[in-house]
Amino acid sequence: MTVEIPPYYNDLDLSLSQARIVMEVGAESRHSAAHCPVVATLDTQGSPTQRVMILRAVNWQARTLRFHTDIRSCKVAELADNNLASVLFYDPEAKIQFRLKGRASIETDTALADAAWTASTEFARRCYLAESAPGAVSNIPLSGLPAALEGVTPTSDDVAPARPNFAVMLVEFDSIEWLYLANAGHRRARWHWDGTRKSWHGEWLVP
Repeated sequence: MTVEIPPYYNDLDLSLSQARIVMEVGAESRHSAAHCPVVATLDTQGSPTQRVMILRAVNWQARTLRFHTDIRSCKVAELADNNLASVLFYDPEAKIQFRLKGRASIETDTALADAAWTASTEFARRCYLAESAPGAVSNIPLSGLPAALEGVTPTSDDVAPARPNFAVMLVEFDSIEWLYLANAGHRRARWHWDGTRKSWHGEWLVP
């Protein structure tokens, strides 16, 4: 059986373009495997910590990924201490894995945060109504939401008090490492952002 080789198989530029396509589709489609990448940061003890987050937007020119988070979450405090971050994408159907490295920042009272809040659904906003901080210890299993809002469709007035807890998390990446899995032989590459030339510099790696 002949296995079709994609155009980017032996092409650094096309491989980088494909990584961009995967990310942008992931931000647009909840059915994409790239919609929920793994985001890694460092905790206050310097240990790596990971979580799956929903990719909300990609700005290729600014080299940023946008996620949403609760301002009271542990990762916000951790990023204030060390803002290094890594984001891992994996698409099993396309057999593509790549990871980005960079620095994360948090925005709360900015035009970007306001626009992200406005564009969110009432159900999405409801998540930020938790009465205690995410990760707080509880004696019982619970959603954290006010009892009156469990299992109901909230109104805009219902979720308005949640706005102070909402934040945008931006990851500005300057490194991309790519792996394409193929029976014919895997392909691995890495790109670094050249701030002086304002361009990506790529090189092949041994898989």
